[in-house]
Amino acid sequence: MASKISLKLSNRTPKKSLRKLPASIELPDDAEVEDVKKAVARQAGVKDFNRIGLFHPSTRKRIADRRALIRNLEDVATSGEILVQDLGPQMAWRTVFLVEYLGPILFHGLFYSIRPQLAKIDPYFYKDADKLPVTVVQQACFYMFMAHFVKRELETAFLHNFSASTMPAFNIFRNSAFYWIFAGLLSGYFIYAPRSPAARHSFGPLDYVGLALYLGGEACNFIVHKHLAGLRKPGGTEKGIPSCIGSGLVTSPNYMFEVTAWAGVILIAREWSVIVFIAIGISYMAQWSRDKERALRATFGDKYKKKSYTMIPGLI
Repeated sequence: MASKISLKLSNRTPKKSLRKLPASIELPDDAEVEDVKKAVARQAGVKDFNRIGLFHPSTRKRIADRRALIRNLEDVATSGEILVQDLGPQMAWRTVFLVEYLGPILFHGLFYSIRPQLAKIDPYFYKDADKLPVTVVQQACFYMFMAHFVKRELETAFLHNFSASTMPAFNIFRNSAFYWIFAGLLSGYFIYAPRSPAARHSFGPLDYVGLALYLGGEACNFIVHKHLAGLRKPGGTEKGIPSCIGSGLVTSPNYMFEVTAWAGVILIAREWSVIVFIAIGISYMAQWSRDKERALRATFGDKYKKKSYTMIPGLI
């Protein structure tokens, strides 16, 4: 007969406790963290097992790896106990990403198409928009924005492998607000106005530099994303040491090339809204890249070559 694991279950916090939490559960010896979540949800009457958060009894920190074997979690196996908490409504990472990237596509398509009508609504920024067509530079900005976010949608749908299945459902509003407002609403509204710095009728030397940065950054960003996706099996949570273009310079070359592409957009659009968008984005990416550096050092030890910079050589 196959051996079993018996786990005592305790609520981690009274505020987010499960009222029907069973005192204990019994699982096969090869049970994973996700198996425990499913068993707890089933017995506690919780429809979505992703709401179940499991925590170490010693540190009270969340057990992040859903594929980890329970028998390999030292403090859990030794004490025979695991802490449980209701994480609240959850939403798939893929869904959140698809929604947040959709905003800029919709807003830029909207403002680009209704530009003549905006002359009556906003006679200051859109003065003579019903008479003056979009310029070559504004057209370039439109295609650059659309291409970037369509690329992100396709990568999210078909390329990326997520280590975590879900995130708190509320995050979709916070994350989407950032993309929809700054990259979508504000950038789309101001870039296509006749008063915009982008309303130039020809490309200058700086614009060609921007275009080169954009195309190079987007291409290299895709190469890195494809490499990172190959480090993890579909549905897996394992980590790997990146070894691709840019990984010898920084921890997160995908962020480095993301910033490179947006620097190109800034050189061409020259709009404050684009600068604000990427400035906020850099603050987030800087923290994520530092977290990744710490995780790689903790996971691989001496096998991993430590990086002095995590995102931008010489700066971050």
